[in-house]
Amino acid sequence: MLDRDPLHRDFPRFFIAFFSYIRLRLKSWGTQFENVKDVLVDVLMVRRGAHTALFVHLCVVFLAIGALLTGGVFTSGAVVSGSYPGIGANPLVAGASTKDSDQGVISSQITPVTVISEKPRDKVIEYEVKSGDTISGIAKDYGISDNTILWANDLTSNSQLKAGEKIKILPVSGVAHKVEGGDSIYSVAKKYQANAQAVIDFPFNDIGDDFSLRTGQTLIVPDGAPPAAPKPAPTQYLAQQNIPVESLGNGQFIWPAAGTMNQYFSWYHPGIDIGNLGGGPIHASDSGTVVAAGWDATGYGNRVIIDHGNGYQTLYAHQSALYVSNGQKVAKGDVIGMMGSTGRSTGTHLHFEVRRSGAANVNPLAFLGSR
Repeated sequence: MLDRDPLHRDFPRFFIAFFSYIRLRLKSWGTQFENVKDVLVDVLMVRRGAHTALFVHLCVVFLAIGALLTGGVFTSGAVVSGSYPGIGANPLVAGASTKDSDQGVISSQITPVTVISEKPRDKVIEYEVKSGDTISGIAKDYGISDNTILWANDLTSNSQLKAGEKIKILPVSGVAHKVEGGDSIYSVAKKYQANAQAVIDFPFNDIGDDFSLRTGQTLIVPDGAPPAAPKPAPTQYLAQQNIPVESLGNGQFIWPAAGTMNQYFSWYHPGIDIGNLGGGPIHASDSGTVVAAGWDATGYGNRVIIDHGNGYQTLYAHQSALYVSNGQKVAKGDVIGMMGSTGRSTGTHLHFEVRRSGAANVNPLAFLGSR
């Protein structure tokens, strides 16, 4: 018996059934697509990179064919420069106009420059001194400090190089150490006041994974410095007595010692420090009378104070040996002691002060003449 329901009720049922069918089919197609995609992804992951070379070669071939078929568009400068607003044609490419090259975008005449990268030096080398060479000039050429050359060759700042002489050049600023029995990375670094990690990090140091060293091997210690000479026991010598000189200074001071400036005058450092690893004699900066000579417990160590009789006094501290005594008259330039590192000192040097009566310490550099 036929369904007698009205027609308007059948339409909603039809559309509901139709859309349900479409949704099921789409879901089925989506599931199949995902399965196929997963298979393709697995294949590509396994074979990734296998056809890279072929792909690149084909791309190059297609680009070359395209350039030929388009009549040299790529080589005419249109793509390289002319296709971009505000940028002229490339004058390095055939077909570029002189007008474009005159715009200053790129010079039409370029001089080729070959840049040669310097190979890092891995060991100590020997350099033969040429006429006119200086320590500072050689140090600059090899990118190391002046002291590095001085230390490696047992030279001083006053040493003169001779043509034909051979000197050692380290690969970096610092010192070279020949390993002895019992040495370790840490003991070597401490000896040369350097960073142990810097010794390990220097790529050409042959150091094992356990930081072991071989007796006799040469170790480069970057930024290291030779250990200071042992501090001598405070001694006092009275080598000069009753010198018949005028005790009044003329106010024209001379440099009291040879060496390099290690520290300048400041509000917390009332003098200048003149350093010299080899030590050396200390001279009276001007004529006068010694008013103090001996040990000072406030940090000066062995020190000498000279009164110049004109309102000025000079002080010479950290001496390893004293050659004068209280009340002794000295002339300008007389040796009054030896440079040292006594008292509150970390290395061989002279601490020099100029004192003016009725005022604080003054900067010695304002009174010292040229060396």
